[in-house]
Amino acid sequence: MAEFLGTTATNFRLEELIKNARERLVLISPYLKINTRIRELLADKDRLKIDMRLVYGKSELQPEEIAWMRELRYLRTSFCQNLHAKCYLNEDSAIITSMNLYEFSQINNNEMGILVRRSEDEKLYQDIYEEALRVVRVGEEVRLSAEKVIHDSTAEEEHGEEEHLEKLTTSKLGKKLNVTTSDMEKILLQEGYLIVKEDKLFLSPQGEACGGEWRYNKYKKGGTYFLWPESIIAELNQKGVSAK
Repeated sequence: MAEFLGTTATNFRLEELIKNARERLVLISPYLKINTRIRELLADKDRLKIDMRLVYGKSELQPEEIAWMRELRYLRTSFCQNLHAKCYLNEDSAIITSMNLYEFSQINNNEMGILVRRSEDEKLYQDIYEEALRVVRVGEEVRLSAEKVIHDSTAEEEHGEEEHLEKLTTSKLGKKLNVTTSDMEKILLQEGYLIVKEDKLFLSPQGEACGGEWRYNKYKKGGTYFLWPESIIAELNQKGVSAK
């Protein structure tokens, strides 16, 4: 059952949502002006190597704030034109609200929202999750600079976002290389594309850099899976893993 949130409750639940993220964090907000508390929480998630996605429509960050965000290795930012939605979610819960991730709004405005817990309403959570991922996909991957937001082919290469390439599941990648899915996971782990944390597999910085992606599917055993660009085959060949 969804929980209604007023201004104070929205701020509290947002902090809890960020603090409790163990695998993934998605923050969608047209306006950005991140307060000190949220910055501290995001920095802590970065130290824990949590996959973080931040989508925005207008930026009012100061140069020093931009420089700080660029230091977060596990935070990927993207720009979405005509963005008006405000949505914040981790792997367990989601907040839909009127509140931007904007310091003035968090202090001065009268805001409303709802909190949806995956354990209580999985279908509603999944609908929110899928739409949030759609917004992430349509957003342009960017690099933050003190002068402006830059998006070009160089930025795409740096972030491994080559969406025009057809991507393969780990299973299909294994078939291309004539190995089982289990062995393919072991190879990706051994070669540094995946890492193990709390007995679970996660994308490593190397895995993200090559274009690997994390996905969730409630119908799939375990819920999560990975997608890989076909270009990873050439990388693995160079490491001694041969394709058919």
